[in-house]
Amino acid sequence: MYLILVQYIRPVAAIDHYIDAHNAFLEKQAREGRFILSGRRKPRTGGIILCKAASRREVENILAEDPLDKFQLAVYDIIEFEPNTFEMAGISS
Repeated sequence: MYLILVQYIRPVAAIDHYIDAHNAFLEKQAREGRFILSGRRKPRTGGIILCKAASRREVENILAEDPLDKFQLAVYDIIEFEPNTFEMAGISS
């Protein structure tokens, strides 16, 4: 499992120009079972994604499809972790 911290590197106005395409990317990944949750950071400096993937390389390939990556609007901090409290969160492994 991976926690992805998204950090905007351009003004929010530039992000807003691509936000619909970014949201479509998030929704597609959620439908395909890769993204378990996602949301904006407060203050609005980026976002957080919880990703179910087999490897870091798979995560990197997924993120390469994100318009925020394609147009160099954000950078990603990919953190691998081993979840152990699925039952408490209502998430299955």
